[in-house]
Amino acid sequence: MAEQIKIVYDFKFQDGTSKKFDILLDRESLLFVADRKQELPEWARLEYKQCSHCPLDRDRHSYCPIAANLTGLVQEFKGVTSRDNVDVTVVVKERAYSKATSLKEGLSPLLGVIMATSGCPVMDPLKPMARYHLPFASLDETAYRTLAMFLVAQLIREQAGKNPKWGIEGLAKIYGEVKILNKDFSQRMIEAARSDANVHALVNLNVFAIMVPMAAEKMLKEMAPYFSSYLK
Repeated sequence: MAEQIKIVYDFKFQDGTSKKFDILLDRESLLFVADRKQELPEWARLEYKQCSHCPLDRDRHSYCPIAANLTGLVQEFKGVTSRDNVDVTVVVKERAYSKATSLKEGLSPLLGVIMATSGCPVMDPLKPMARYHLPFASLDETAYRTLAMFLVAQLIREQAGKNPKWGIEGLAKIYGEVKILNKDFSQRMIEAARSDANVHALVNLNVFAIMVPMAAEKMLKEMAPYFSSYLK
């Protein structure tokens, strides 16, 4: 079996308690490796507040892949408010990241990496970002990484004999679909979470989904001088 990619999130609360999550990704597919020990709840079923643009067929998929993979996380943070202060440490093979922040800020990147790797067709275009996961990224950092990912995707399309789509419009379309998913999925989350921490973490992600395409377009103009050697 190929070595799995492991991302560890450790939340330490001011009262001394902590919560730790080991995220495992299949190295070849980058799909989330689920370790389910309990039956999935009703709110994880595909037809339960299904996203308006969900392409999955209810006859073939009993559960929403994102909801199924978030059930454990949602359960762990029931009754915890988004404003709670936490020390978050994220460990990957190459290094560790840490930040003292609000719970919603610490939860957002964890939600994001699970959502992108769950096998949801709408989120699949963002899955490559999980390979080099960067928690606590700023809007500019996220825009740069997203642009880089999108351009690599076009090179891979070209190598595969498909027409590359170099225009930034394609990136805007991806994030437009993600924005709809975040909005619709938040309704499912409200019913499931029974607290505001998970919901507000998702709201944070949606702000990025709205802002990233605009930030990426602005960044292309502002960063042009940095790439002057490529224009000779």
